[in-house]
Amino acid sequence: MSLAYLLLGSNLGDSLRQLHEAAAHISREAGVIRRKSEIYASPPWGFVHANSFLNQAIAVETEMEPGELLKALLRIEKKMGRLRKTGVYEARTIDIDILFFDDLVMDTESLTIPHPRLHQRQFALRPMLDLAPDLLHPLLGQTIAALAAVCEDRSDISIFHELQLAAGQKKTR
Repeated sequence: MSLAYLLLGSNLGDSLRQLHEAAAHISREAGVIRRKSEIYASPPWGFVHANSFLNQAIAVETEMEPGELLKALLRIEKKMGRLRKTGVYEARTIDIDILFFDDLVMDTESLTIPHPRLHQRQFALRPMLDLAPDLLHPLLGQTIAALAAVCEDRSDISIFHELQLAAGQKKTR
């Protein structure tokens, strides 16, 4: 059994529902979700778009190998309406990234673990702080907490409260 940390993100459609639906698919098709972070709202990273993202990290216990897990996650994204374009940052209904897989280090044409830009993105580090602040990045030799403290990304990231959506704040259409 392995422990994978995944990051879910959405900024198109009902983003909150998309995160919940993605987690339900992951539970059925990839493994057992052991923990979930808070949901965070953040601006798009690497491109401009009117809609904020909602992001959540989850810890998943899985019997799958990393490549199998990636294929399962890509199938889930496709089921949920995600059309991937390579090399392009864009708005999306759902994005599911593998951040860590045990303490594995791998770099293939289709998958790099740990996620190669994790340490540059507060929208990934903040949710990981909820789950595993003392997790050691196997390549950088620093904990998630240490990486978050020195990350140069100064994006405005805040905990998303489901009541905000009902009140009309931080809509993610």
